[in-house]
Amino acid sequence: MAGPLIRSLWSTTRKSLSSSSSFSSSTAPLRPFLYPRAHAYSLPRCFSAVAGAAAAADTASSLEPNRLRNVAVIAHVDHGKTTLMDRLLRQCGAEIPHERALDSISLERERGITIASKVTSISWKENELNMVDTPGHADFGGEVQVERVVGMVEGAVLVVDAGEGPLAQTKFVLAKALKYGLRPILLLNKVDRPSVTEERCDEVESLVFDLFANLGATGARNIWNGKTFHDSEEQLDFPVLYASAKEGWASSTFTKSPPFDARNMSDLLDAIIRRVPPPTASLDSPFQMLVSMMEKDFYLGRILTGRVSSGVIRVGDRVHGLRSTDSGVEKIEEGKVLKLMKKKGTSIVLIDSAGAGDIISMAGLTSPSIGHTVANVEVMTALPTVELDPPTISMTFSVNDSPLAGRDGTHLTGGKIGDRLLAEAETNLAINVLPGLSDSFEVQGRGELQLGILIENMRREGFELSVSPPKVIKMYKTENGVKLEPLEEVTIEVNEEHVGLVMEALSHRRAEVNDMGPVAGSEGRTRLSMTCPSRGLVGYRSVFSSDTRGTGFMHRAFLKYAKYRGPLGNVRKGVLVSVGHGTITSYALLSLEPRGTLFVTPGMENYSFHAFDCYITMVFHVISIQSYDGMIIGEHSRDTDLDVNPVRTKELTNVRAASKDETLKLTPPRLMTLEEGIGYVASDELIEVTPKVIRLRKKYLDANKRKTMRNKPKD
Repeated sequence: MAGPLIRSLWSTTRKSLSSSSSFSSSTAPLRPFLYPRAHAYSLPRCFSAVAGAAAAADTASSLEPNRLRNVAVIAHVDHGKTTLMDRLLRQCGAEIPHERALDSISLERERGITIASKVTSISWKENELNMVDTPGHADFGGEVQVERVVGMVEGAVLVVDAGEGPLAQTKFVLAKALKYGLRPILLLNKVDRPSVTEERCDEVESLVFDLFANLGATGARNIWNGKTFHDSEEQLDFPVLYASAKEGWASSTFTKSPPFDARNMSDLLDAIIRRVPPPTASLDSPFQMLVSMMEKDFYLGRILTGRVSSGVIRVGDRVHGLRSTDSGVEKIEEGKVLKLMKKKGTSIVLIDSAGAGDIISMAGLTSPSIGHTVANVEVMTALPTVELDPPTISMTFSVNDSPLAGRDGTHLTGGKIGDRLLAEAETNLAINVLPGLSDSFEVQGRGELQLGILIENMRREGFELSVSPPKVIKMYKTENGVKLEPLEEVTIEVNEEHVGLVMEALSHRRAEVNDMGPVAGSEGRTRLSMTCPSRGLVGYRSVFSSDTRGTGFMHRAFLKYAKYRGPLGNVRKGVLVSVGHGTITSYALLSLEPRGTLFVTPGMENYSFHAFDCYITMVFHVISIQSYDGMIIGEHSRDTDLDVNPVRTKELTNVRAASKDETLKLTPPRLMTLEEGIGYVASDELIEVTPKVIRLRKKYLDANKRKTMRNKPKD
């Protein structure tokens, strides 16, 4: 009883204070998006055209920390974060070439999720706001620098869907923000929906308050700027705004349709300036900057992006890169600043100088990377770096050695695959690449979605490769003679009619239900809280999406090591394995249909189309009409594998004609996406990835070899 009463009193008190001291500038006129003497280039992620241009920014204004506000926009997936950034850019006069303008990667636009963090700057009432768009998916916590990017800012706009409320991944991104003592602003988005009422918003606000308290909103020390919030109420006393990012307005009071002159983002921008403190930085100290993001440019080389921790940097200054080692601080490279750049709106401008507290990009050094310090040559102190969450799963990337290898791709050798993976690991600290045997590489990452996107990017770049199924890193350990395995906390929200399917599937994966109940504010939805071994969740996401018809939500996070729960149940049927090489025929498939579900189709060229997954839109391909020994052509109706011949043809006589096969009607095949394939293959199988086709195959193509390995005793 005491908890809800305290939350109610807290909410009432905050609202009364907010209404008595409302934003004085809520109806201020819009300021044009102007930067004195700065030339912009419409290059969202390319610095090449900037390299040869001459531009100069207002040096005095760029060196004034009190005019700066560094803010991150954090949210759960699909709560309207990127759309909100579009409206803020448009509010401040930036030209938006298309919707979701900051989604500059093609996969981001296709899948509707933010994969890489974006930093941009906007001007509002004599202040400059450095806005950071962060990802919401836990798989990209290291890839897109959630941990590193939140260290560059002092405040965070937490976007929460007013209808859905805070979800599991909201907890993930918010925990990172609170860890570094950011000043939060709660923005309840999508309040214009018919199902959202003021009572529902009050309920969501209460849930967010509970989430803040559970995460320990104590104002932890920000290791980038050294600022510490000693009063825990500074984070708990967050302002609440109501918005419809799609309609382009935000309000400090609840409304579903504000007046015409108030249908803008002024209230949110004013709240950022009032709530978020300017960076605490010294312009008189020597220059230091921690590299948080890195890109490569064909002309300029490495583009290092980070927040200036102290001092002033100018074009032509001598700087060097530093990194901390076990033996002390090590000097990496010394050089000269060739270019200073800053993202403003959707364009990139060249600047002459930048001061402490600002977020900039620089070119001139070729060796420093993410987590290293760039400083004046007289400084030999490296800035502290953030500790990243370790990778959780690994996959083996190797050369494609199937009989059909080399027909589609242009990058086929182990050397090229290794160079591409090492280049990825250089800019993506959440991925580790370890060399293996025989032109193979073990790639460690945060999750199946993250590694799946890496494979998809390589496929589009013309690579051919074979990929093993994912496996959990450090699966087992022993303490006091007891075998332990990693457990994960799983939160699931599904429609009531899908609860049975989900619970049955997870029971085979050794999951145990801790809590179950209705979802507040959503009729017919059920929330399940359970624990499950990490090994049991590998490959389950695609099964979950299929069982819930794409309407379910699942979030997983490492919990602890616990006692081994025993072997998994039957999580998958056996497969139909080809023992013939040649063109797949409809005559052979007709006799194989009763044996199970087919993945192939005869007599058609491979084609591609789009389908919607729980979070992503995946491009996927029908397996080629060509088959070879060891290729998987379908799923067996039983638990064992079955060798079949899909290339068998009808014998021709003077009575029967081959054209009769055109009248055969086959059941449409099951089309396997790359994401589904990663979760489907077993430990003795591989995924063959080419620019045009995705195939499933056995690790050992020869049937006798497979039989020998199957009978071989396991360690």
